[in-house]
Amino acid sequence: MSLTSCFGTLRVPNVVTIAGIDPSGGAGVLADLKTFSALGAYGCGVVAALTAQNTQGVTGVHVPPTDFLRLQIDTIFFDVDIAAVKIGMLGSAAVVSTVADRLAHWKARNVVLDPVMVAKSGDELLDREAVAMLREALFPRAFVVTPNLPEAGVLLGARAVETTREMYRVAERLRELLPTDSERWVLLKGGHLPGSELVDLLFDGDRMIELPARRIDTKNTHGTGCTLSSAIAALLPRCDGHAEAAVRAARDYLQGAIAAADRLAVGLGHGPVHHFHALWRE
Repeated sequence: MSLTSCFGTLRVPNVVTIAGIDPSGGAGVLADLKTFSALGAYGCGVVAALTAQNTQGVTGVHVPPTDFLRLQIDTIFFDVDIAAVKIGMLGSAAVVSTVADRLAHWKARNVVLDPVMVAKSGDELLDREAVAMLREALFPRAFVVTPNLPEAGVLLGARAVETTREMYRVAERLRELLPTDSERWVLLKGGHLPGSELVDLLFDGDRMIELPARRIDTKNTHGTGCTLSSAIAALLPRCDGHAEAAVRAARDYLQGAIAAADRLAVGLGHGPVHHFHALWRE
């Protein structure tokens, strides 16, 4: 599936991210907006959390009052025709509950849930008390969920898997957390497993699709999960809601962004991927 295969005559879709702010720009709302723009979507943003963060770690987290979060979401949806939603870092059970409530109220379409729990540096970004709320309140609103292996382990209360074969059962168990009466997808990311090749699994309760990719040798992989999930959200309207097409095109985009990451020089730790690798001239 090529990146251009999802682009037709559809007008520019409006896509919103509900996530945290990473001041270094590699992850969260700022990375999501870059991804939306690179893929031809108009990006809106709702701030669900603030972090003091750079490429080396997180030094602080502030969660705005839920009343203000509710006001942000309602104000955007009242005025803007939102074609897709990306959910990232939320931070607390109260925030998760508020987001789920407002998405239900506005009948949000094409919700892509990235259950952000841990930063690339290893810092925890999701209150553990919020995990149950995430499963119970927000999973039912999602069209695609995109956990990595450690996140899948936390969601299921199990250890992180160690082989590709074990990923199959985990993907099945995650799909059981989603509604069974409609099309919903799990994208289980296998990048934490060792080896020069990695495999993601895309599962809708019926088809288990293996998505292989080569591992790119770079330390600049900060925000890869944010970028992939926001790319899927940007492309779903372009792909007429076809999840497999959007996921394949989003993975192609991310691979290009990782391959070009060393063209940037941002920070001393895990730098960002190059969101505009196909647009900026050397």
